[in-house]
Amino acid sequence: MSEENSIKPHGGKLVNRITKADPVGLDSITITEDLANDVENIADGIFSPLEGFLGQQDFENVVSKGRLTNGLAWTIPTVLDVDQETATKLKESGDVLLKNPEGIGVAILHVEETFTFDKENTSKGVYGTTDSSHPGVAKTLSMKDYLVGGKIDYIQRPEETEIRKYRLSPTQTREAFAKAGWKTIVAFQTRNPPHVAHEMLQKTSITTRDGVFVNPIIGKKKSGDFVDEVIVKCYETMIKHYYPENRCKLGTLHTEMKYAGPKEAIHHAIMRQNYGCTHIIIGRDHAGVGNFYDPFAAQKIFNDYPELEISPVFFPAFFYCRKCLTYTNPKACPHDDDAKEQISGTKLREMIQNGQAPSEFILRPEVSKVILDSSHPFVD
Repeated sequence: MSEENSIKPHGGKLVNRITKADPVGLDSITITEDLANDVENIADGIFSPLEGFLGQQDFENVVSKGRLTNGLAWTIPTVLDVDQETATKLKESGDVLLKNPEGIGVAILHVEETFTFDKENTSKGVYGTTDSSHPGVAKTLSMKDYLVGGKIDYIQRPEETEIRKYRLSPTQTREAFAKAGWKTIVAFQTRNPPHVAHEMLQKTSITTRDGVFVNPIIGKKKSGDFVDEVIVKCYETMIKHYYPENRCKLGTLHTEMKYAGPKEAIHHAIMRQNYGCTHIIIGRDHAGVGNFYDPFAAQKIFNDYPELEISPVFFPAFFYCRKCLTYTNPKACPHDDDAKEQISGTKLREMIQNGQAPSEFILRPEVSKVILDSSHPFVD
């Protein structure tokens, strides 16, 4: 793809930490599947400009200012936590092999430093709260006491699985966009199957742009969220039945939802800039959970990061209005709630668990069928 037709990666260049280094003789530690995914994301440049786990100065700057020490925007700490005994060993050994839960050595970590951190201060800085009912705070408070900083070299990808078949690197997405002839690409972040309102929001966004990159999060989610396999199958179905050819690209992003609201909205934008997207849709309560964030906080935070090359596309809530006879939003529709086809996540789960299909103005019938046919549509 010619450079003049592509948006620059965050920090100016795509990181590539894929190597053929030999891990023979190295001590090893086992990391979680989600952390193994993030190590792969670092290696592929999805997390550009990061080349590994944050060191202490960068970590503290991200928590307090939402930026790396060099001033580049970065809002979600990417870290490896270990106990004191492991931290001491790692500091002495220098290099360590990182194994995924299947026992595959995926990367070599070049240990540069180990340090302790304040979990409550970290929670407040990233999530805006220390309330342990927030899933991100609960995870932070349960972390081990030491963090390890250092660059990684990625040596072995996990086996290909059905859920990984749509995983794409920024090099691959940029090539795909170029092949499609797209110069303006709007990213759509999601952790749910597509409501018809989401579909309409995407289609409204590409009316004046070349295509949409639908990029569901695949990874650990909270109880009650849809499982990854259902999300992917629903999007396959929607794109097959309701999108014109060469206007929508599906690719999965394998990382854990943080539910960090505005801070995560910036993180989501940075990753999609690295993929080569020129725009990202930021809707109501983007990456939020419960009532922890103002519904439009994730839109307002972009005022603090004007230097990002990717442009946010802001939308209020979308819904079908039976009086307007169209999908619309509060800025354009004067009618009261009785005229609006809307459904809460809780109500949608109840209907599905009872074998009921929601209104066709909420979910496409083909999408409803995918969900209803699943024996296990929700995270326990």
